[in-house]
Amino acid sequence: MDLSPVTDALAVKSFDKIADICDTLMLQVAAEGISFQDDWPYAIHLLGYFYLDDCDSARFLWKTIPTSVKESKPEVAAAWRIGQKLWTRDYAGVYEAIRGFDWIQDAKDMVAAFSDVYTKRMFQLLLSAYSTVTIRDLALFLGMTEDDATTYVAEKGWTVDAASQMVTVKKQAIKREQKVDSSKLQRLTEYVFHLEH
Repeated sequence: MDLSPVTDALAVKSFDKIADICDTLMLQVAAEGISFQDDWPYAIHLLGYFYLDDCDSARFLWKTIPTSVKESKPEVAAAWRIGQKLWTRDYAGVYEAIRGFDWIQDAKDMVAAFSDVYTKRMFQLLLSAYSTVTIRDLALFLGMTEDDATTYVAEKGWTVDAASQMVTVKKQAIKREQKVDSSKLQRLTEYVFHLEH
């Protein structure tokens, strides 16, 4: 079984392609009738789905993993712990699951990249859902210490009030480009012309 496309993607840090590469290879190997379950990089495959925020596919993959593999490969169980926390929206628990395991070398860079992407997703969630948030909650959402979290958001222009332990979210201005379709403009012109005459 040739897993070189997966290792190549990991080497060049194309983490957004890992899940698709694994899916394609799994279908090819299964179509050839080759037994692959014991040697398959399930942890990498699961992490590829998490990187893309595709918990549904990760959950279905988890259900297909043989019990013997789940029990004999701790990195697979550790990757699934991340999935469980994502599934239940335990935002702080995701970071605990990431930090709570000594990842194999192949997965270390991918887990670090996922952690960065996840922090950015949580920042966007805070940005869209809150006008103010406590420093404690901010730290939980971003998986950082309170000092690191306040520094992180202060760099983004948020206002930190140490006395009340609150952070005021700086909403970003929404830029909307208005594109005028010439056919719509023509119809409007004809309509106004018809009304005037």
